[in-house]
Amino acid sequence: MTRIGGRSDDMLIVRGVNVFPTQIEEILLADARLSVHYLLELRRDGRLDTLTVVSEVKPGAGDSPAEREAIAASVSARIKDLVGVTATVRLVNPGTIERSLGKARRLVDLRQ
Repeated sequence: MTRIGGRSDDMLIVRGVNVFPTQIEEILLADARLSVHYLLELRRDGRLDTLTVVSEVKPGAGDSPAEREAIAASVSARIKDLVGVTATVRLVNPGTIERSLGKARRLVDLRQ
């Protein structure tokens, strides 16, 4: 598990684990196949919260479904190892995630 960093008001609690979006951002930015655009989705399935990381692949990366699965599995394993929470990683095509002129929206909380 990495050292806690970031602002405390940016912290998420997922299945009892303190998660800072910046921790996940560092993992995504370290992978040369992924772009800087990502989105974290929080959902509640029954009593458990689930985290889905949606990230854009760079052009030319992840062209085949098998390659995308390998990239997603690799990123998911790094999140589990470094952050301590299991996350589903969904890779999307470049330009899919909404862009904003202001502050980027990185978290969508769909829990009810």
